[in-house]
Amino acid sequence: MSDALTATRTILVLHGPNLNMLGRRQPEIYGTTTLDEIDEAIRQAATPRSFEIVAMQSNYEGALVDHIQRYGWVASGIIINPGALTHYSIALRDALAAVPAPAIEVHLSNIAARESFRHHSVISAVAHGTIAGLGASGYVLALHYLMDLVDLEEAHSGE
Repeated sequence: MSDALTATRTILVLHGPNLNMLGRRQPEIYGTTTLDEIDEAIRQAATPRSFEIVAMQSNYEGALVDHIQRYGWVASGIIINPGALTHYSIALRDALAAVPAPAIEVHLSNIAARESFRHHSVISAVAHGTIAGLGASGYVLALHYLMDLVDLEEAHSGE
């Protein structure tokens, strides 16, 4: 992806720590869908509407921050599952707050129904919205929301 991309048709998808283990890690909580399958479902949903997906996973907070800083200025939206960083990463929160791309926070499990330390998200305050507990479908729902938002903005700018 080039940094000179137009902002209107690119969605950044970020997966935080341990999400590379999906399909094998606690399937009773996170399901059996792999990260590659999630990314493929997102790409398949984006293609008919001419959106490009830039997806990456990292177990390192700084790599996620770097992607937000690089693409958050040119992408029309960000879908982020921060994993455990949800609960304490002020650096990730600040990076999302600094860029114009609206972010949708996604969690496979319902974090409000889990251990008490998972109930609070430092990301939610800077996210455009949060989807939790809907499994891998949450990513595609977030994508559809962002694509609709872009289409609506384009329609209004053409008036």
